[in-house]
Amino acid sequence: MKVTDILRVKGNTLYTVQPDQLLAEAVKTMAELDIGSLVVMEHGDLVGMLTFREVIQAVVANGGKVGTRIVRNVMDDAPLTCTPATEIDEVRRMMLLRHARYMPVLERRTLMGVVSFYDVAKTVVDAQDFENRMLKAYIRDWPVEGSEAPAAT
Repeated sequence: MKVTDILRVKGNTLYTVQPDQLLAEAVKTMAELDIGSLVVMEHGDLVGMLTFREVIQAVVANGGKVGTRIVRNVMDDAPLTCTPATEIDEVRRMMLLRHARYMPVLERRTLMGVVSFYDVAKTVVDAQDFENRMLKAYIRDWPVEGSEAPAAT
């Protein structure tokens, strides 16, 4: 299974922010949309990722206030990325190693979407559920020994 399978189900809605935008505006957008991340784009290129982790760190560093900081000074400027062709198991491994909850998906330099750890976990669970149902159906239809139809004579 590949990242493209997640994007196909999830859709292609993208939420972005500019690096020179006020952090307070970005936080308001995240709250209004009930999302945990914004992709930071500048001149059509991905330049960073803003997640609730960076927001919390910035608020704590500023004495509990968002203040007048800008996104550029808070964002992760080297986020993990993957391609639509990346295998889900590889994405899961990378996210676990970096404690990343969100990963932009790039096709060359074009932003195709963002996958979250939730998206990856849901995809894995759904695939396992499907496999379990298929195995149970196969076992249920398994012929019992001695119950084969007698050969025609």
